[in-house]
Amino acid sequence: MTAAERYAQLEGSRTPYLTRARECAKLTIPSLMPEEGTSGSSDLPTPYQGMGARGVNNLAAKLLLALLPPSAPFFRLSIDDFALAEIAGDRPEARSEVEKTLGDIERTVMTEIEATAIRVSAFEALKQLLNAGNVLLYLPPTGGMKVFRLDRYVVKRDPMGNILEIVVKEEVSPAALPEELRKKLKDRIKSKGVNDQKTVKLFTYVRREGDKMLMHQEVEGEIVPGTKGSVPVDKSPWIALRWAKIDGEDYGRGHVEEYIGDLRSLEGLTEAIVEGSAAAAKVLFLVDPNSTTQASVIAESKNLDVRTGNADDVTVLQVDKLGDFRVALQTIEMITARLAQAFLLMESVQRDAERVTAEEVRRVSSELDDALGGVYSILSQEFQHPLVRRVMYRMQEDNRLPQLPEDMVRPTIITGVEALGRGHDLNRLMMFGRVISDSLGPEAFTAAIRAEDFIKRVGTNLGIDMDGLVKSREELQADQQNSQMQALIQNLGPELVKQMGQGGGVPSQ
Repeated sequence: MTAAERYAQLEGSRTPYLTRARECAKLTIPSLMPEEGTSGSSDLPTPYQGMGARGVNNLAAKLLLALLPPSAPFFRLSIDDFALAEIAGDRPEARSEVEKTLGDIERTVMTEIEATAIRVSAFEALKQLLNAGNVLLYLPPTGGMKVFRLDRYVVKRDPMGNILEIVVKEEVSPAALPEELRKKLKDRIKSKGVNDQKTVKLFTYVRREGDKMLMHQEVEGEIVPGTKGSVPVDKSPWIALRWAKIDGEDYGRGHVEEYIGDLRSLEGLTEAIVEGSAAAAKVLFLVDPNSTTQASVIAESKNLDVRTGNADDVTVLQVDKLGDFRVALQTIEMITARLAQAFLLMESVQRDAERVTAEEVRRVSSELDDALGGVYSILSQEFQHPLVRRVMYRMQEDNRLPQLPEDMVRPTIITGVEALGRGHDLNRLMMFGRVISDSLGPEAFTAAIRAEDFIKRVGTNLGIDMDGLVKSREELQADQQNSQMQALIQNLGPELVKQMGQGGGVPSQ
């Protein structure tokens, strides 16, 4: 069976997901999933409301910052404690050396991710994920990341959600094919009326076999030379993402689909308000046919002209639908508020009131972030982990990273759900400090709490590298002694302190 035939077989199960994705795109960003046959010169539908587009762009940007923070690694290489104990042995400094080496590798991998502009493609992928619920990523042996929309690939999964097959369809120019294949397909391509200025369908077939992912490319049923290959399953360049995992289904569901009802209602009401407002804005004069005032006089008069006539003979057409418009506007405001919460827009954080405390804004914002906990979980497993492993594999193949024992060193995601957990720990820690300080007073809090440990916990929960930042207890004691000495010098005078240093002691009063 050729890749094209397998694509056709799996295409049927994708159809309902693709139909829903196109309906969602019409209400958000139509270019995310245009109708079949659409090209760059085609006109796309324009929604009457922009809430959907704002929501998708805002949530995609928020997810991008959470999953791929620009100023810090989103993962940490952790080593098994027992293995680390064996390596360290009787050398306590060995633990620090190992952690420093792993930290250097983390920064090298993050530099590679930044240099290949993976974040740019990730933003586009997240928008596709929000709208269609599915997107396919490809990380070649070199370079950045390529994004495939749902209408460009099909996928087959096992009951546990593991990928079994992926078939990707692309259109390329025959001139881009290897010379050997072009000669082989020359007669077949000519018989179909295709020349070098047009395109042929290129299929990429990926299937799982044991712990390997086998892949090759086909054109017109012929395998493209040099495209056969295999990689370990956890190092695959193909990453098929889902927004919401549905057991037993090959594809996921999108975030927009969950709120399609509100978006449709908002679209219909906004269209009615826009068209009604246009009708209300139209100025139309009516002249009594039995009056002495002529319609032509009204139509041809310029501003500030003086004409003969009776004002009662002329009226202006009124729509008189203000009450109906007010009901529609109130409904629009209610739906907009719900969608703002669903897409984590800023106006959903602060309620409309005269007095809104910063604590209330922080609490509502934290609750909205917590709502993404399930999304962070699936994206950490299906996006962040495979991304780290693939980038590290590419760098190891190019001898830019050392080979690490996989049974000892594993990447651990420290953003998303982990960051939410640290945020809650920080909130509890700060609340504890406020309660103790308010109840017993700042002096009692300072006397009872170890300041160094408290500061380190706050910094750790904020994700700050505390190495060398906070003074040790020895340094604090030395500073305290210096301060006492300075105070003594100021109070007793330099000469008296000099006498004390020479063993003279303090003279009796």
